[in-house]
Amino acid sequence: MQNIYKIHMGAANCPVDLGDGSERGEYVNQDYIINKLGRPHRAVNLMYCYYPKDETWPVRARYAFADREIAFQWDYPYDDYFPYMGGIGGSTDGEPFTCMQDVRRHGQDVILTLTVDPTLPDEYLVKIAQEIRPYGRIQVRINHEATGDWFSFTKRASYADIAQFFIRFHNIIKKEAPNVSTILCIGGVEHPEKGGVIEMEEEFAPAVKVADIWSVDKYMALHWGWPFDVAEVGGNSFSRSKVETTYQLTKLSEKRYKEICGGVKKPMVMSEFNADGDVTGPYDQAQMVKDFVKLLKEDKDQGWFNGFTFYQFRDRGRLGLEIEDPNNPDCGIEQPVLGAYKEIIHDEYFKPKTERTGDAAFPIKLRWGGSEDAEGIEIPLEFEKAPVFCEVTFDGEDENLNLMMEINGKWFYKSPQAKTIDLMPAFFEKPLDGAKELTLRIFAPPASGMNDPADGEDWLTNSYTTIHKLPNIRIRFAPIVE
Repeated sequence: MQNIYKIHMGAANCPVDLGDGSERGEYVNQDYIINKLGRPHRAVNLMYCYYPKDETWPVRARYAFADREIAFQWDYPYDDYFPYMGGIGGSTDGEPFTCMQDVRRHGQDVILTLTVDPTLPDEYLVKIAQEIRPYGRIQVRINHEATGDWFSFTKRASYADIAQFFIRFHNIIKKEAPNVSTILCIGGVEHPEKGGVIEMEEEFAPAVKVADIWSVDKYMALHWGWPFDVAEVGGNSFSRSKVETTYQLTKLSEKRYKEICGGVKKPMVMSEFNADGDVTGPYDQAQMVKDFVKLLKEDKDQGWFNGFTFYQFRDRGRLGLEIEDPNNPDCGIEQPVLGAYKEIIHDEYFKPKTERTGDAAFPIKLRWGGSEDAEGIEIPLEFEKAPVFCEVTFDGEDENLNLMMEINGKWFYKSPQAKTIDLMPAFFEKPLDGAKELTLRIFAPPASGMNDPADGEDWLTNSYTTIHKLPNIRIRFAPIVE
């Protein structure tokens, strides 16, 4: 009888999230990303805007105002993000809901970055909260970089009003969708010589106290003039900072947020993190990312930082792990930073922690609470040497299951339409050099990407799937014909 164990997957020492799509690049499906990087992320950040009372809404800004002369990315009447197609008079059949479902099917949580017209009445915000409620432990980043002056919402209200809008939207979310967490993303501490206060502290301190998660966006180098000019020596549309400076400003921001809240600790994240290859070139970009991570791991003051979101997977400029092929937007051109980033996310420090919680016997009911709280199973497998064939097949009642699986450090997705998954790619980059015991871990995110009220009273935060029997695991150590 094959030994089967119950396991629990929890948070990493430092979780990692990934941006996927923005004004600078299109959404890339999660199958491609997970195959490329070898593991899912804690969460995937999706960037949308919502200005439903504007005359041209919901046409994306770049198309609605194609006849206007634009000299800066944020010169459009509303932000050039993908339009949030839900809301009053909208539909949940399109974006961002299709992308959110794709993210969650693949064992990741959703971060929804949403720039919103701050003059909207409550009923518009209530509708959004109700629409995102079925997506489990989703995080919503409301009107990010709120102390800046580039987004459209900063031109429609005062900074004090923007802070109050955050609080109003937060309170509506807590009433309509208590499973949802809010992220406040503001400038943080930018000038420590001025007393270590955050940017516009008087206006935003009330929002700091209310938010579930604190955040800053930090680019160690950035070409903000993209795509309207080229970063060249003598230009003034870009900057580069020292890695150590970026790290210390982020840490000082968390310290000040905590002081504003009377010493209460909340999660602190960096919602956009990278160095722009337009400024640094591809090699320094990769090195700066590695240097920041080195500072984080070697910091004796652990626990103050709770994750970063790499911006982003594929970019039309040089802010991506891949650059979008100018000949075909469906293709990406891998950058050196991708290899560096892949090493980082496969470091134990950044991987979710998994532990055995007891013996298991089929049928087994698996619980998916999210990427930092999931109950699955673990199947020990004996390998006498490096395999030539290794695959897993689900049939009968289990054929249509939606599963995430991990073996030898590599993750695989099984959709309800797939029956057999070839696990051999787990051994291409990490070949076995002799006999070894490995474990096959299996988790079951919701097949629809959405939680189901039929799962019970805790449906807002948990979904359940039953796996009925041991799958057929085929392992061979030699070619079928020699």
